[in-house]
Amino acid sequence: MSLVILDFGSQYTRLIARRFRELGAYSVILPGNAPLERIQQENPVGLVLSGGPSSVYDPGAPRPADGVLDLDVPVLGICYGMQYLAMAAGGTVERAGKREYGKAELAEYHGDLFDGVAGEFVAWMSHSDSVTRLPSGYEVVATTSDTPVTAIENRAARRYGVQFHPEVVHTPKGGALLSNFLDSCAAARDWTAAHIVDELVAQVQEQVGEGRVLLGISGGVDSSTLALLLARAVGERLTAVFIDHGLLRLGEREQVEHALRPLGVNLVTVDASEVFLSALAGVGDPEEKRKIIGREFIRAFEREARIHGPFDFLAQGTLYPDVIESAGGEGAANIKSHHNVGGLPADLQFKLVEPFRTLFKDEVREIALLLGLPEEIRTRHPFPGPGLAIRILGDITREKIDILQRVDDIFISALREFGLYDQAWQALAVLTPIQSVGVMGDERTYRHLVALRAVTSVDGMTAEWARLPYEFLDTVSLRIVNHVHEVSRVVYDITGKPPATIEWE
Repeated sequence: MSLVILDFGSQYTRLIARRFRELGAYSVILPGNAPLERIQQENPVGLVLSGGPSSVYDPGAPRPADGVLDLDVPVLGICYGMQYLAMAAGGTVERAGKREYGKAELAEYHGDLFDGVAGEFVAWMSHSDSVTRLPSGYEVVATTSDTPVTAIENRAARRYGVQFHPEVVHTPKGGALLSNFLDSCAAARDWTAAHIVDELVAQVQEQVGEGRVLLGISGGVDSSTLALLLARAVGERLTAVFIDHGLLRLGEREQVEHALRPLGVNLVTVDASEVFLSALAGVGDPEEKRKIIGREFIRAFEREARIHGPFDFLAQGTLYPDVIESAGGEGAANIKSHHNVGGLPADLQFKLVEPFRTLFKDEVREIALLLGLPEEIRTRHPFPGPGLAIRILGDITREKIDILQRVDDIFISALREFGLYDQAWQALAVLTPIQSVGVMGDERTYRHLVALRAVTSVDGMTAEWARLPYEFLDTVSLRIVNHVHEVSRVVYDITGKPPATIEWE
């Protein structure tokens, strides 16, 4: 049984799902116009109508399929979702006299959603339309100075709506509202790491049967955790292969071997750098890089399968954000292809096993802790499958890889030294195609510009740039230009996601 979230295009839809999971309730996201039969397949205990950029009164505005709102389950409408809920019940929604964006304090509040909440309530607003006439059976249960109808409720029908976004951190008490909604749904709160592991193991065993599984290991938390999960599910029928594509961080292959083999993982390491770098020679387009690397990964696995196989399945640590950003959901925009969802060849010789496809990064870390993954890997920052290929802007050469590896090592080592590593969700260095003039030892230089980037995030769907101390940045900059002689200038990226992505390519 699931809490079903209907997505009408909100940038926060994935965050809604994550918040409910944090509260222990399993939630799934479906397109806003998902057929009634598809929703019923999830055995919904409740429905959430997400926000979105449209106006409910516009022709062609997104709306649930016929019969969805007739389901006998509680419904929560958020922003656009509340407006649609009101309009569908006979209320009126109009353009607001004043657009409300940012923090707003509720002037008063009461009702089922606010049960147990007391004191000041700050809410995050983002809307230009408002409910101006309530439908029959509804009452206003919250207001602000600019929005007379900030929250509505039909207690008898178990229909609730909020004009603000309770899922974002800018609404500090929003979690209490979501928890109260779960109570109205009588939703089970058993979505824990132990429950997830049990379910995933059962799913893998059902899918794989007596087949053998080939897993690509990157050394990151996703693939390492997946190795432990698959070992629990299929035992000796798993072979994990680490493909060194020549685009890893400094000393990474040795680190992976030393970390995973003691855990009992049957690990095979392969140096395929010549194959990958030859295929990437002269390629500067990031999407083409991803597709080439995705293709060569599969080909490398196929070669290893012939040696160590036969294998029936290929396992991948694909996560939910990977699927969403690669247009894995109906109506989703293709932001960028991920090597493990966007570059697979049509003649793939394996069936795919992707147990983490519906999980967020922090959920994988919780599973890793339960399965006993060493802390230095469990808390490791995300590292993209294409590796340094998408952190070297333009074409790739061994010289550029060497430069970036040394810069990255200085940056990451300094973060650990200064106790800042765990404050960033991800940190990286980028080698740009820009060269700039400098002065070193009274001589004019003309060398590379590198960019450093560190972000804070919950699940990678949105991110803010990390406010690293100036003294730290100064130290790192000096270390880089002093020890990596090919670099003469260092900059720090202070762009959030959105509008940027975390990686530069």
